[in-house]
Amino acid sequence: MNTKDQLVPTETPAVDMRPLMASFPSGVTVTTALHGDGRPWGMTCTSLCSVSLDPPILLVCLRCGSPTLDAIAATRAFAVNLLHDQARVFAELFASGAADRFERVRWTVGPEAGGPHLLDAAHTIADCEVVDDSVVGDHAVVMGRVRAVTRLRPQRPLLYGLRRYATWPELVDGSYLSSDAQAFDWS
Repeated sequence: MNTKDQLVPTETPAVDMRPLMASFPSGVTVTTALHGDGRPWGMTCTSLCSVSLDPPILLVCLRCGSPTLDAIAATRAFAVNLLHDQARVFAELFASGAADRFERVRWTVGPEAGGPHLLDAAHTIADCEVVDDSVVGDHAVVMGRVRAVTRLRPQRPLLYGLRRYATWPELVDGSYLSSDAQAFDWS
């Protein structure tokens, strides 16, 4: 079945799915990359999904035409900064498109990093190498092989749903960070 023609945007959407997606809460990230000229780029993103554990691959969906997507395409690398519950201001800053956003935050990038690490905003960061990408409608699906995971602090994640920010109601003890922790028994 060829679905290529079904994936391009139409002049008028048959269905407005924004209410559906607004009622589906998800974690908040800032996806970052360095352009080939060394300039940092980043944008707030809630479209993050685990694809495979072996090899470790995740995907992000980014708006076509965004400078962050252009930087990822140029370097074939990116970082996913998972924001903590006190990072709403960072989520709003990177959603705003402000040209000076990296001048207003503390960040670093090491030689093996996929993109800038937001030191005050993230609780965990994944550095990725692009393994595949595809344009679907007005967004690009970018799959990245996770090369490193950096845990900065055990903290509750920032969530977004119903057109507002929220967080987990209970405290986090950090035990979920253990590499041998099992959330589900699949037997």
